Amino acid sequence: MVVSKQATQKFDGKRFNLKELNELEVRKQYQIKITNRFAALENSSVGKDINRGRENMKDSIKTTAKGGLGMHELKEHTPWFCEECLVFFKSNKAG
Repeated sequence: MVVSKQATQKFDGKRFNLKELNELEVRKQYQIKITNRFAALENSSVGKDINRGRENMKDSIKTTAKGGLGMHELKEHTPWFCEECLVFFKSNKAG
């Protein structure tokens, strides 16, 4: 039986604060901003390059979310194995 390990996704720790979309006014403002950005993209003369169009859409979504929603702050977790545990482990292993 062959088991393959899936490639882990790279995570840079930055996420948009999507909980802001639960507020009706914030959601409406975000919808208006994103609609305006897409309308501007539609009217631009980028040509028919699909990859460039996709990149423009991706950048528009990120820029609008960053400005309207902000970034989600990740909690810093305390390590479960501290220096005190290491000292205790070393002293019991030697004896």
